[in-house]
Amino acid sequence: MAETGGVREVKSAGRTVELLELLAARGEQPARLRELAEELGVPRSSMYALLKTLIDRGWVRTDVTGSLYGIGIRALLTGTSYLDSDPRVRAARPYLDEASDALGETIHFARLDGGDVVYLATRESHEYLRPFSRVGRRLPAHVGALGKALLAERIDRELPLMSEELDQATPNTHRTRASLLADLKRVRERGHAIDREEGVLGIVGFGFALRYDVPAVDAISCSVPTARLTEGREERIVAVMREIRAKIETVVPRGSGTGPQWRP
Repeated sequence: MAETGGVREVKSAGRTVELLELLAARGEQPARLRELAEELGVPRSSMYALLKTLIDRGWVRTDVTGSLYGIGIRALLTGTSYLDSDPRVRAARPYLDEASDALGETIHFARLDGGDVVYLATRESHEYLRPFSRVGRRLPAHVGALGKALLAERIDRELPLMSEELDQATPNTHRTRASLLADLKRVRERGHAIDREEGVLGIVGFGFALRYDVPAVDAISCSVPTARLTEGREERIVAVMREIRAKIETVVPRGSGTGPQWRP
C-alpha cells in the first residue's frame, strides 16, 4: 500500500479514484463490470458494490440495462468548481478573449499534470471549429505546443518519466525521446514551442509557457489551420501571443492573490 508523507493510503479511496479516472479516460466508450474489475484487479462483487454506491451519488451513470457504466454528472460539477475556484484561470480569461479577438484563431490555456497537459480554458475560432479543443481534454505533453513549451522549462533530467519510444498522435509526432529533446532545445532558444501538425493533422500550434511558476506549469497556445498560415501570419501570431503572455504574467505574479496558495 502506498504511503505519502508517512500516512498510509486509504485503499477504498484509492480504488474509487482509480475507477473514476478509468471511466473518465474512456470518454464516449462505456465499460462493462467485467472490464472494470479486470482493469483494476478487484473482484466483480466488490466492483459492483462500488459502482452501485457511485451511481446512487451521481458520480457514475449506467444505461437502462444496468450493464454499461460511464462517468456521471457529479464529475462535471466538481470539474467546473475547480475551474471557477482557480485564480489563475480566472485571471487569464480576459486575455484569452483578447488574443482570440486579435487573431481570430483558437486559443488555449492548459496545465501540466505529470506527463500530460490538461486544457482548462479554450476560445474557439469562429472560422474553424473542431470537437477536440474542449476543456478537460488531456494529451501527452510531447504531442503539442502547449506541452512542449512546458517541458522546455525543465532541464532534460527533470522531465516527466517517458519511454525512449513515444506514442504518436499523427505521423508528425516525435517518435523518440532523443528527437523530442532536440526539439526542446530549439524551443528554449526560440522562446516558444511550435507544433507543426504533431497533435492534429492540418493544425499548427504555437505554445508559450507562463512563467509565474518556476518551472512553469501553465501555458497558452494559438492553433491555426495550415491553410491560413503564411510567414507573415506566423510572425503576427507569435507577436500577439508574446504580448498576451506578458500581460497574464503581470496580473498573476508568483505567489500573489488572496486565499490559499495551491500547489500546481
